[in-house]
Amino acid sequence: MQPIHILLLIIGYFSVLILISYFTGKTANNTTFFKANNSSPWYLVAFGMIGASLSGVTFISVPGWVESQSMSYMQMVLGYVLGYAVIGLVLLPLYYRLNLTSIYTYLQDRFGDYTYKTGASFFLLSRTIGAAFRLFLVANVLQLLLFDAYGIPFWITVSITILLIWLYTFKGGIKTIVWTDTLQTLFMLIAVGVCIYTISDEMQINNLFSYIADSKLSKTFFFDDWKSGDYFWKRFLAGAFVAIVMTGLDQDMMQKNLTCRNLKDAQKNMFWFTFVLVIVNFFFLALGVLLTDYAQKNGIDANKDELFPVIATKGSLGLATAIFFLLGLIAAAYSSADSALTSLTTSFSIDILEINKKKNEENQEKTRKKIHILFSLILIATILIFKYFIADESVIAKIFTFANYTYGPLLGLYAFGLFTKLKLKDKWVPLICVSSPITTYFLHIFCINYFSFNFGFALLIVNGLVTFSGLYFIKKTNKLKN
Repeated sequence: MQPIHILLLIIGYFSVLILISYFTGKTANNTTFFKANNSSPWYLVAFGMIGASLSGVTFISVPGWVESQSMSYMQMVLGYVLGYAVIGLVLLPLYYRLNLTSIYTYLQDRFGDYTYKTGASFFLLSRTIGAAFRLFLVANVLQLLLFDAYGIPFWITVSITILLIWLYTFKGGIKTIVWTDTLQTLFMLIAVGVCIYTISDEMQINNLFSYIADSKLSKTFFFDDWKSGDYFWKRFLAGAFVAIVMTGLDQDMMQKNLTCRNLKDAQKNMFWFTFVLVIVNFFFLALGVLLTDYAQKNGIDANKDELFPVIATKGSLGLATAIFFLLGLIAAAYSSADSALTSLTTSFSIDILEINKKKNEENQEKTRKKIHILFSLILIATILIFKYFIADESVIAKIFTFANYTYGPLLGLYAFGLFTKLKLKDKWVPLICVSSPITTYFLHIFCINYFSFNFGFALLIVNGLVTFSGLYFIKKTNKLKN
């Protein structure tokens, strides 16, 4: 596939997204940008959230992870089911009852301004880093396949990537994203299906499920070593809590849910989203088994994050596979990144600057547009920084590891608010939330060095417990009234 063909594909793809943004942003205002006027059909939200949840990281890294981790990631995916149940039955009713635009407003009502700003700040940090990781991955692939051929440096590749997101989100915001994410999810799923089909056909596999079941890479459940990071209960519980914090306590994901017409529709969306997401993740892992075996049989020297791109674009699977791979990669990456940019703009505008309290709507909109540009520039700068630090480890592992530290304080704050009636000494909350990840890190190192015990992704739970314990020490003697 020639670079010019890739360039034309990208131009055509984004032309469609910009056309969608034109129709969805015609009469847009701040209410449209932040909440889509509470008019989103639940089934569009549910379908679009699949792409946003998976992202370009899952598209690339999960298949590449199978070589070293087998299908152990499925243990986390099953944990997601429990986490999404908590979101649908506990968190969504809370958010709809309070009629929230930013979900962190709950922390202000429950504890005070310092807690509110702390929670929002941890989200801003978490989502900025997470979105940058995801965009870094797709920018690297585009650099390799397209921009290197034209001698374009990486920083221009990154700038173009962010500019394209800004172009189709700056006006319609979340309303545009609900529709573009639906299209992007469709492209991503078609891409996975096409790649599985072409590899199966090339390897003359008649029954995919039997082939996967017989593969040595299909081992899913690990109960042997409780000290290992792959141990089932660690992965399962980590999956549940990762789902709760990275979806239920994440403005990015919840902002889409809050655009539904009512709570019932939002819960219906969460149920179907969970069901489909489990199936989709299984097929990503199945694809990983096929890619690994295909590479070994054909002498292809590629692994981890390079495995899928190299086989799809430089193997003998044909032009159609390469085209759909690129469409799927771009769709998966942008369906996560566009909503991240919108949610960062929303959280900073509402939680930090509190523009919703300004009376002049024109000034509110001007401020929101400036913040949108600001976070576009921040994402560019962050991706360029990551260029020099990401090396030998799958990106998805880095994102979850980072999330263990940044989302832990949010988990502790919401757990304390929902499951106790205690009030806090509000001014001390930032200190507790900053010190908790540091304490958790040293506890993790201590357990590895002295007990050979690896918390794995369950580190998130430990971090939440450390935060919860710290908050208990700064509680007030009086409680909330019933």
